[in-house]
Amino acid sequence: MAKISYYTEEGLNKLKNELNDMKTKGRTAIAAQIAEARDKGDLSENAEYDAAKDAQGMHEMKIAKLEEIMSNARVIDESSIDTSQVAVLSKVKIKNRKNGMEVTYTLVSEEEADLKTGKISVGSPIGKGLLGKKVGETTEIKVPAGMMEFEVLDISRFSES
Repeated sequence: MAKISYYTEEGLNKLKNELNDMKTKGRTAIAAQIAEARDKGDLSENAEYDAAKDAQGMHEMKIAKLEEIMSNARVIDESSIDTSQVAVLSKVKIKNRKNGMEVTYTLVSEEEADLKTGKISVGSPIGKGLLGKKVGETTEIKVPAGMMEFEVLDISRFSES
């Protein structure tokens, strides 16, 4: 069974635009590469043609994967997010119990994750460890650097500042 992923309206539109670009501009560019390679002569010994055909196969595979993601994508109604516990599209302020550092993350789907903007995947170790937690609760999360202990300080909706 396919995995359902939840997105913001903005995130889903970004995926739609990417898919559209791949189907139009991407396919056109690869077709031009194949035509150019084909014009260079004997196809049985034409490495450039083989490379262009391989690129076309990879491109079509990426399109199929993105179409599958889109077919299982759901836009989440941000107003329905329960802020009593951490969930998808929750904005969570956490405190590292060891060094006292506070950080705020928004839990998003894997495709929307962008650490620079404070968006982490619900599938990441920290995202998984925070799901279902309430304000005041602490959780130990195994990260590549070892075990870390976090305290949930605040939970709000993604759209709230």
